Amino acid sequence: EYLAHYDPLTKLPNRLLFHDQLQQTIDYARRDNKQFALLFLDLDRFKAINDTHGHNIGDALLCEVAKRLSRCVRVEDALARLSGDEFTAILTDIYDAPGANIVAQKIINEIGKPFEINGHELFVGTSIGISVFPKDGEDPQALSKHADIAMYRAKEMGRNLWVQYEESMGQTVSDMYNLENDLRHAVERAELSVHYQPQIDLNSGNIVGMEILARWPHPVRGMVPPDEFIPVAESTGLIAPIGEWVLQQACSQNVSWQKAGFSPFRVAVNVSGRQLAKPDFHKMVERVLEKTGMKPKWLELEITESILMDYQAEALPILNKLNAMGIRLVVDDFGTGYSSLGHVKNLPIQVLKIDRSFVRDLPDDNDDVEIVRAIMALAHNLRLKVVAEGIENQIQLEFLKEQGCDLAQGYHISRPLPSDAITEYLKKKLKNTLEINT
Repeated sequence: EYLAHYDPLTKLPNRLLFHDQLQQTIDYARRDNKQFALLFLDLDRFKAINDTHGHNIGDALLCEVAKRLSRCVRVEDALARLSGDEFTAILTDIYDAPGANIVAQKIINEIGKPFEINGHELFVGTSIGISVFPKDGEDPQALSKHADIAMYRAKEMGRNLWVQYEESMGQTVSDMYNLENDLRHAVERAELSVHYQPQIDLNSGNIVGMEILARWPHPVRGMVPPDEFIPVAESTGLIAPIGEWVLQQACSQNVSWQKAGFSPFRVAVNVSGRQLAKPDFHKMVERVLEKTGMKPKWLELEITESILMDYQAEALPILNKLNAMGIRLVVDDFGTGYSSLGHVKNLPIQVLKIDRSFVRDLPDDNDDVEIVRAIMALAHNLRLKVVAEGIENQIQLEFLKEQGCDLAQGYHISRPLPSDAITEYLKKKLKNTLEINT
């Protein structure tokens, strides 16, 4: 009886007992005309800890999380571990929705404190979705579904926060489903396109790179932004064929530009966590380079700092192989992922890319000024190049140049453009250079 209804690791009720408890709570609340809240919790970055330190440490961490959760709720409330790093809490007899929000924030604060596990200091966060009976559902399925939707919205919004379910979120899920179907058709019909955004050397002013950005001209929706369809591609596995196609387009176009007589420069392609987790990712890159005839030294792969932290165990062997091939590796959105200096030092990278959020208010925001200076000092001490993205005016450009920034990218230099427009841009640059030299 015990083994059938309780999780043997954390000693909390399991999924089966949770559903019984939820139905009973619904019955009591309906009979007494009361409200209650359902919380769905998912630990942030737990996979990275499991991969880095092993399952024994991960299991011990889950046990400590269960203890902290127990301290955050009342005796009459119900906790359960559904699976993996997913937990639930039923907060009985609440007077209003804000009461659940207070408990959710208490849990976030408690889980956010450091854990000491077998001599390791570990940090995790938690994303929480909240649904309330009877407003958000009157049966276990509806309440669970809506709390789950809210929890994933919390992850989309940056993690380590709570989100209360709203009816509009259900429509968003429906829209996402339709968007997924459309994206599958777009991949099959080769309807995606790529744009290119130049990077310049701040000392010489020369173009030294192009970042490749995927675009989706939807026949009904119009141009769908990457931040809308890339997460869908990630969650459905479509990111693998899309990523390979983008890489092939970038390499083919760069070879064409080189054959046309333009000075060689690198093309930078973004890599997702799902791609990096594939043990044969480097073989796909090698295959594309051979097929297009582009030398590895003209390719940059950009990986966000948060992805490197989440997929550290899987990423390091792949990054070492890519580095050995002569491909340049870039940490994108640097400064937003809270990686330690030890992580950066041990990665086979050549470039740090300062996130645009730190560039936007330069040079007026003193905090951003100090952050940018610190990143550049760190990078240069580690013999790394620094790229600043999101540059929108000449004042920002001059300030970054004065601070010793190496490369720059942003609308002030050029918006992302299709290949034919970039070709004209390169011709104009070449003409101006020839006139100056003459």
